[in-house]
Amino acid sequence: MREMSFMEHLEELRSRLIRVLIILVVSFGVCYFYSTAIQEFLLAPLREAIGTNGRVVFTGLLDKVLAELQIAFWSCVFLASPLWFREAWLFIKPGLYEAEVRAIRPFIVVGFLLFISGVAFGYYVIFPFTFKTLITAGVADVEAMLNLQDYLLLSSKVLVFLGLLFQLPNVIVILGFMGLVTKYSLREMRRYLAVAFAVAAAVITPTPDILSMMCVWIPMMVLYEIGILAVALIVHPYLRRRYMGDDASLPPSQNP
Repeated sequence: MREMSFMEHLEELRSRLIRVLIILVVSFGVCYFYSTAIQEFLLAPLREAIGTNGRVVFTGLLDKVLAELQIAFWSCVFLASPLWFREAWLFIKPGLYEAEVRAIRPFIVVGFLLFISGVAFGYYVIFPFTFKTLITAGVADVEAMLNLQDYLLLSSKVLVFLGLLFQLPNVIVILGFMGLVTKYSLREMRRYLAVAFAVAAAVITPTPDILSMMCVWIPMMVLYEIGILAVALIVHPYLRRRYMGDDASLPPSQNP
């Protein structure tokens, strides 16, 4: 592989950034054209929860337009992510050895699938349960009037956060390969992280009831356990093979 000069790297970076910008602009136009459908998709769980007991309204003259622009932007970043991430990968790939490319590629695929899983979990599990709990709590026979822009921004942020949260097993495995954690250290940290996850669940869910918090806390703990299992079944066997199959030859921080 031919070594690239500094100026050639800059030229390659400029070319990739231009392509990313073109991808985002085109995808933004497409997402803006379908912004109404995207908003209807996001509003569906809320409308199902409130039924005839409430309405979604906008209070500012520009609220609907701003909501469409914001939803179109975040939608284009998410939906076009395989394309712009591919450009980033093609820029980084020439600087890696073939073994490093083979090692990184599975994490990219798994990470994307985990992100989709987190978004789907939020939309199909967290949203219906949380909205129903919020609408039915408190005084009865009161009509709900919910702001369109506030809801769309909140729902988008929650879905993105859950998508990132579902990267936990991927992150744990990467830390294992880096020698920063082992299955034993992860098990020792379990009790502390259980408390941290409980706090995070309380922040994520807008309702203070225990059931809504458990709907977030339990998946977080399950993801953490999956990470421990992945370290035990993938990282440690790999390190054993790498260090001649002798546990004693492993570095102290990684000797399972």
